[in-house]
Amino acid sequence: MEVILSSPRGFCAGVVRAVEVVEICLEKFGPPVYVKHQIVHNPHVVNDLELKGAITVETVEEVPPGSTVVFSAHGSPPEDFEKAKMRGLRVIDAVCPLVTRVHNEAKKYHEEGKKVLLVGHEGHQEVQGTMGQVEMTLVDDAAGSQLPEWPDNVEVAVLTQTTLSVGDTAEAIKAIKERYSGAVVRNDICYATTNRQEAVTKMAALVDMVLVIGAQNSSNCNRLREVAEAHGVPSYLINGPEEIDQRWLTGKVKVGITSGASTPEVLVEQVIEALAPEKVTLLNGADEDVSFTLPRELR
Repeated sequence: MEVILSSPRGFCAGVVRAVEVVEICLEKFGPPVYVKHQIVHNPHVVNDLELKGAITVETVEEVPPGSTVVFSAHGSPPEDFEKAKMRGLRVIDAVCPLVTRVHNEAKKYHEEGKKVLLVGHEGHQEVQGTMGQVEMTLVDDAAGSQLPEWPDNVEVAVLTQTTLSVGDTAEAIKAIKERYSGAVVRNDICYATTNRQEAVTKMAALVDMVLVIGAQNSSNCNRLREVAEAHGVPSYLINGPEEIDQRWLTGKVKVGITSGASTPEVLVEQVIEALAPEKVTLLNGADEDVSFTLPRELR
């Protein structure tokens, strides 16, 4: 068996920054440091931080008054900041700067009097945080999603979740433009999501099967699996070697491996070790040299 290893893969700059924020807070303020929602969508990362003294919660109300709380990389609605202030919490916001950009775009277009449409997945943490910024309407990126019945002359602005399928989002935006031809469209899918999907598209032409390493609740990991499947290649999302079904490997000569933007490289290494291939070939893609500064409170 040969493993074709996709690149780029793994941690993006926003994830690196978010994890570093929690680690610095633990060092600077001492444990426990509370984290509202999983800092990134990967249980391995979350468990590592919890072993160091982080405590993951889902609501601000769970954080004891006067404590330090880190808001996750996915972004939080303004009401969470207000609740934290009322509880006297020290808030460190680890939201990805690319998500913050979407929040700022939403506010800008809303202030201009435009109706804001957000293309994204209902219930995802990033979508909840973005929709809390201003009044907006969610449109799922799935084919055939219903659009709001607004007058033809209404001014519309379209934003997107940062971790969507590039192809599906393009179709959703096309449908919106057909209904509202004057819509202003900001495709906010982030560089890491785009690069990893392009790399998987390239890899899918060369392999018999794709393994995506990452968590089931990770949007960008699920999109990688879907991209491979869309190219006719069986694809499975696993969080580590223990989830490999040996039946998947029957008759497979070339296995492609990639990982999502919140997946640590150690899990990729463990999967390759478990497969014990005769050969590992790196398939190079876009170079990434993006980095983000830390929140002001930690610089």
